[in-house]
Amino acid sequence: MHGGSVVNLIAGRSCPLAYRYGAAALARAPTRPVETLYLVGGLYGNLFALDCIQALAEAEPAPVSLCFNGDFNWFNVDDEGFRAINQVVLRHHATLGNVEFEFASAQDAAGCGCAYPATVEQGVVERSNRIHAQLKNTARRHPHILAQLAALPLFARYQIGAIRIGVVHGDADSLAGWQFDGAELDRPANQSRIAAAFAAAEVDIFASSHTCLPALRQFGLTHGQGVVVNNGAAGLPNFRGRRSGLLTRISRHVSPHAPLYGSQLGEVRIDALPIDYDGAAWQRHFLSLWPPGSDAHTSYFGRITDGPQYVPSQAHGPSRQSPGQRRPVSGSGAASGTVPIR
Repeated sequence: MHGGSVVNLIAGRSCPLAYRYGAAALARAPTRPVETLYLVGGLYGNLFALDCIQALAEAEPAPVSLCFNGDFNWFNVDDEGFRAINQVVLRHHATLGNVEFEFASAQDAAGCGCAYPATVEQGVVERSNRIHAQLKNTARRHPHILAQLAALPLFARYQIGAIRIGVVHGDADSLAGWQFDGAELDRPANQSRIAAAFAAAEVDIFASSHTCLPALRQFGLTHGQGVVVNNGAAGLPNFRGRRSGLLTRISRHVSPHAPLYGSQLGEVRIDALPIDYDGAAWQRHFLSLWPPGSDAHTSYFGRITDGPQYVPSQAHGPSRQSPGQRRPVSGSGAASGTVPIR
């Protein structure tokens, strides 16, 4: 995934060298102190989800900082939708996802830039590359927005009280890395790598997205505890039979919204908040852009209507606790392998 050079990229499969930053880069990033942080990865052009997210933030008792950590564009191939999504997002903090990064590529060697693993069938990859090509054509008609997107960072750093938070799109090392997928977080062979990433980045929490399925794991580290939280998708259903997106809320203030699951780290709560957008309106809008037979309809409409084959207990999987550390508030059970869609 992280190998190869520009000359031998496989569109949609390879991870370009420019995506790599390494976990130590997060330790050098400027720190933003905040009270409450909403992490909104994978909005995918869903304006109805965006409206819901803003309403959730407005109901908070303390100021909320929104960070859109990549892939806020995807289905919004219409000019109006492209403008609307990006104008709102760019009023807040944002970091690049592979979707936005590839807007600036003169060539299409990386395709959508998703760096899909071998478990994803080739048809999904090819459709994603074509979806991105169509979206990229729309983006080219908006050079002012493209210039603002090109200036966004690959990652960000926040602090709430004593808790340090590294925000990425993919994983600790790469924009399109898959090491924060639930199955990868549970793999025994990856535990030393995860611990090393926390140490190099000098953070207590990693918050990511990219894999399009959520995960929350707590790890015992030499300096205490660390949490990896992946919100999955803000603009798509994340669980079977539940038509809502997810965002990650991190705060030392009690949430006015009921989380689906969460964890505690010191004085800070890390919660998965459902984004209960208007699913019927979103379906109608999606179909107006991506009718039956289109690439996005083939890849996504089943998930939009029924959700993926994934349940909250898989997202909120096993935590590796040190003695005396408070356990997450709900859910248990090992996460199974995930089958990403985007």
